[in-house]
Amino acid sequence: MSIATTTSRAFGACRQGFAIKLSIATAVLLAGTSAAYSQTQGGTLRAIVQPEPPMLMLGLNQQIPTQYVSGKIYESLLTWSPALEPMPGLAKSWTISPDGKVYVFELQSGVKWHDGKPFTADDVVFTIDKFLREVHPRARVIINQFVESAKALSPQKVEIRLKQPFAPFLKAFVSDNMPMVPKHLYDGTDYKSNPANQTPIGTGPFKLKEWKKGSYIILTRNTDYWQKGKPHLDEIVFNVIPDAASRALAFERGDVDVMRSGDADSVDIKRLRALPNVQYTTKGWEMFSQQSYIQMNQRKPPFDNVKVRRAVMSAINRKFVVDNIFFGLGKVATGPISSGTPFYDANVPPFVYDIKAARALIKESGVDLSKTPIKILSYPYGANWDRLAEYTRQSLEQIGFKVEIEAADAGTWSKRVADFDFDLTFSFTSQYGDPALGVSRLYLERNIVKGSAFVNNQGYKNPAADALWDKAASTTSVEERQRLYSEIQKILVSDVANGFLFELENPTLYRGNVQNLVKTAIGLHDTFADVYIQKDGK
Repeated sequence: MSIATTTSRAFGACRQGFAIKLSIATAVLLAGTSAAYSQTQGGTLRAIVQPEPPMLMLGLNQQIPTQYVSGKIYESLLTWSPALEPMPGLAKSWTISPDGKVYVFELQSGVKWHDGKPFTADDVVFTIDKFLREVHPRARVIINQFVESAKALSPQKVEIRLKQPFAPFLKAFVSDNMPMVPKHLYDGTDYKSNPANQTPIGTGPFKLKEWKKGSYIILTRNTDYWQKGKPHLDEIVFNVIPDAASRALAFERGDVDVMRSGDADSVDIKRLRALPNVQYTTKGWEMFSQQSYIQMNQRKPPFDNVKVRRAVMSAINRKFVVDNIFFGLGKVATGPISSGTPFYDANVPPFVYDIKAARALIKESGVDLSKTPIKILSYPYGANWDRLAEYTRQSLEQIGFKVEIEAADAGTWSKRVADFDFDLTFSFTSQYGDPALGVSRLYLERNIVKGSAFVNNQGYKNPAADALWDKAASTTSVEERQRLYSEIQKILVSDVANGFLFELENPTLYRGNVQNLVKTAIGLHDTFADVYIQKDGK
């Protein structure tokens, strides 16, 4: 087998005529503790999920908590190495035509859905050509623009034909971006109201056992998993613990085995990292390169005025935010593309913290801020984001805004942003290894669609930028793509298409006897099929 190190390299090889082939809440916190620590095969891994996900149907909701839990239930055709090399998932091999327009995937044999039905090429065709094309905020953009057809060549073989070459197409196959969906449960139904959404059925190594709202989610071992001998764990318990101090205490006491960066306040990370028998890593985010930003609703005053948006950027001291609110776990963003993502341009003219300049911009805008009071819709991902909201209110009040903060849980935040019902809020999104996959969706005018919190919710419109996005996505020249994306970055920063804040650094803390926790470029969002709890003394 040969593995292309990047999608573009794979495409380049194909152009030369080569085929690329690749063969729980407190009530359950202590469940399974002694058994788990003494076994390699079996045991319970205890984690935290916060905020509690609004749902577990990964094709319909892609918030981080949903990805974390449902990444063990649903799978895609591929997974990804830390070097962003494609690796087999539900597809065991694939070929790309010399012109880069036809992809043929050969599926793993013996794969079953959790309800016992066989997983076949018909499920792949339905997922891509119907389900995701209609409802997925990221995948639908790629599918509608580039996918001409998807068809089953046999029960184990799928052909996807593109309208034109799209160099990063393989990178679209990530579990939260293109999760496979069971045709027999969803075809011909209203996807969003389908009862199956409450009892998700995937092909992954774990199945939903119990969800006690407000307390815990328990996943149990899929005994019919297609990878023989896996998973190693019997169960995963995701505890819902709303209070940050209680989450940190649960890890400190040994009641949970894994903590993500969002599970603990940044101020606690250093102390928890120093505990005996605790491992620390920032790996597993290579595919995501997450970036946070301020989202300002540009459909109405005062944020329909670009000078007001520029004033907001001048009033926010982003280095202070990184250093003092997120305790150094981040890097100030210079534009919409993160520095770890291909085609980043470090030479885009940045916004500089300058209160006097911000006040001057408000004056130039002609907007009377006293007549347009705003509300900050809080971002429900922990105390750091609460402090960011408070800091932003103080900063904006210094330049004349009248500001209130509205509290919201994860479900409320998602629905309101998806319905464009906000003045200003915060978000962070993943970039998926290429601007055409994870970035353009936030700025294309045609992606101003209600129903998802991760599209162009702010209502940004720029036809010239849209044309550049489309050209950059379809060209196969790396040099030309860089030129186009550099131009896009300059335009979006000048327009303040979003208020670019900082690139996230995401540490993971876990017990020393937890093995294989982070192995791929999607890290904790992967299946955990290989995770095991080491025996004592081994």
